[in-house]
Amino acid sequence: MADIKPYQIAVPDARLDDLKQRLSLAKFPDELDEAGWDMGAPLADVKRLAKHWHSGFDWPGIEKELNKHLPQFTTPIQCEGFEPLEIHFVHQPSQVKGAIPLLFIHGWPGHFVEVSKILGPLGSGDGVSTPAFHVVAPSLPNFGFSEGTRKRGFAMEQYAETMNKLMLKLGYNEYVTQGGDWGRHISRALAHLYPQHCRATHLNMDSALPPSFLTHPRLALQHAVTPYTKREREGQARSAWFSKEGRGYNLEQSTKPQTLGYALADSPVALLAWIYEKLHDWTDAYPWTDDEVCTWVSIYWFSTAGPAASTRIYYETEHCGDDGNGGKTPSAMTHQRMREYSPGVKLGFSHFPQDLVVLPSTWVRTQGEVVFEREHESGGHFAAYERPNEIVTDVRDMFGKKGGAFGVVKGLNGYTSA
Repeated sequence: MADIKPYQIAVPDARLDDLKQRLSLAKFPDELDEAGWDMGAPLADVKRLAKHWHSGFDWPGIEKELNKHLPQFTTPIQCEGFEPLEIHFVHQPSQVKGAIPLLFIHGWPGHFVEVSKILGPLGSGDGVSTPAFHVVAPSLPNFGFSEGTRKRGFAMEQYAETMNKLMLKLGYNEYVTQGGDWGRHISRALAHLYPQHCRATHLNMDSALPPSFLTHPRLALQHAVTPYTKREREGQARSAWFSKEGRGYNLEQSTKPQTLGYALADSPVALLAWIYEKLHDWTDAYPWTDDEVCTWVSIYWFSTAGPAASTRIYYETEHCGDDGNGGKTPSAMTHQRMREYSPGVKLGFSHFPQDLVVLPSTWVRTQGEVVFEREHESGGHFAAYERPNEIVTDVRDMFGKKGGAFGVVKGLNGYTSA
């Protein structure tokens, strides 16, 4: 289509100069003796990273590599009731006949670069014994190099509408999704709103409620009489830690994103510390290099809508469907509804022990027809970046000949046994 245009990242020199000036003028807080990660990002780490970002980091070189290895495009997408937004996305069609269209959806504080390690492998199956995929990895609206809305109320329905319209515009009438964090939530919204197009989802983040005897009696009985596995017991501890010690960012972004936004938009060190803390706490001892951290944070700093815009997804989702009386409208795509059963859309789960919420299998199986589930010994929240081989293997197994989602996408773009 004429309005799908190739895109190259090109941050102006003036913005690079502005970043360096701000970093050179940074004022750091003090720190308690023997302060640790439990109090937040350590002063020495943030000082080192800020210095590297200022003096040792080669953004133009990174930009060149991203442009070289990630085929990027933009196209306008308009949600009902909102202005058209120019959406940035990576699109790598597979050369394999019958490849499956796969929508990779990032979360916060993630971005489209998370797909970089799985992009090549997912496209390179043989289409017979190993499935291949046409991979689409957008920058969500308000993130990365996509535009952000100026109107209130852009919540899960609109993120799902944007993703679905993008896939249809690319000619993928049926597709599958892969994601964690907000990618998990948007995948669930797609399953509820567009099951005729979103045929299956593979998720690497748990979010569910315990099974009820009223709604899921078999699962509730199984949950009541079956002892938790080692993974599920350890998952309870990890989930409890996150609930008690790790959700402060969520509460702030869900209630007062504008107040936080002043720091994120004005101070690159504030943005660095805010995101770096999550990169450390949410991964499973991933050996972040200073270049990786600075690249990650730079995508937020140089983002089209600005780093503050990315936090609004929390507020809008938390407040979507407010009826004015302290309740929610029944049709609102709330966290509750996204956890409800979605008929007709097959589900797969990869469980990583250092994710933020790690739930029992009986819980996640309340949400739909689960056809794939696998436990991993290590790995955290950014699975596609931390453990790309595991994600590629799991997705291939779910959609391969022996997988529970084999043949779920049919027609021109579907994976068949031919």
